[in-house]
Amino acid sequence: MAKSLLFIPDISGFTHFVQNTEVEHSQHVISELLEVLINANTQDLKLAEVEGDALFFYKENEIPSQEKLLAQVETMFTAFYSHLKLLEKNRVCPCNACATAPNLQLKIVVHCGELQFITVQEKRKPFGQVVIEAHRLLKNSIVSDNYALLSGEVSKTIGLPVNYKSKLYHFRESKDTYDTKEIIYLFSEINKNKLKLTPFAIPEVVDFQCSPSIVLKREFQIPAAQLLEYITNYSYRHYWAKGVDKFEYNPGEVTRLGTEHVCVIDGKRLNFTTVTKKASLDEIVYGERTTDVPLHALYQFFIIKPLPDNECLLTVEIYPKAKSIVHKLMLFLLIKKAIKKSMNASLDNLKAFVRNDAMA
Repeated sequence: MAKSLLFIPDISGFTHFVQNTEVEHSQHVISELLEVLINANTQDLKLAEVEGDALFFYKENEIPSQEKLLAQVETMFTAFYSHLKLLEKNRVCPCNACATAPNLQLKIVVHCGELQFITVQEKRKPFGQVVIEAHRLLKNSIVSDNYALLSGEVSKTIGLPVNYKSKLYHFRESKDTYDTKEIIYLFSEINKNKLKLTPFAIPEVVDFQCSPSIVLKREFQIPAAQLLEYITNYSYRHYWAKGVDKFEYNPGEVTRLGTEHVCVIDGKRLNFTTVTKKASLDEIVYGERTTDVPLHALYQFFIIKPLPDNECLLTVEIYPKAKSIVHKLMLFLLIKKAIKKSMNASLDNLKAFVRNDAMA
């Protein structure tokens, strides 16, 4: 039988991250990272299983060349750390999950051998000794959580020298014993500073040269971080946003700068993008911008300031932007009252929702 490839990217620090952070946001972060790794598959690897913090890929009866395999490893590391940089730079949420996500690391284990298969619930899955060995290689003696490991069988098959060096890789030989069987492997720690990270859009930081047209305030008897979650997690929006028929958004994504969602009002789709503006050190700011209005644009900012006794003050600032002075005179007079009325109703709904949720 021809040899098959086994390829396992594993997120390092997963257990500590999940156990010591907010559950919902930690799930979103890990889900996003796994999706990023899946999308970074350039060698037509088949996904056999999602194993919590790891992905189990295989390529049946084929081993890519040394050049292609090392490029695949580099592509996954690049995609992983590019996304962590995006999470770090465009973060809105101050929770522990979002704040510590950039501390996660990646290790990739590559093995090969003759592969058998079993069928479970009509799904064909890799099976056998080579699968067991690949997973055991994740439990190695490497003093790092950020590396690529190629088993001796893989390195021999692709002709990788024991001391192979490049700009990114510096392989060394090591070995570990599993169930009395010694497995030799090559490994290289990965310096993420040597990866060419994918650029991402710089978030919009708005600097207004005028006062907001509308300012509304409410006090809430919950911590500031909890109120931010109710506002930025779009799954809660239908409980309190006035006059919106439907929200369209990515439920597997933590809201961050640049995030987009759609509000459907009376059949009209309004596209919103998350933005921010400067604020005091003791304030949390979440902003949204839409251009799908009769005005040039409409900005609304939710500014949350913590208060004693786990309470907080919410200030909503709204900035309509007109295309011309004529638009400003005509439309501001017509829509300012309507916007204010709608937002007041939404904030009253939000207070009621918070109160009912606390009592549930």
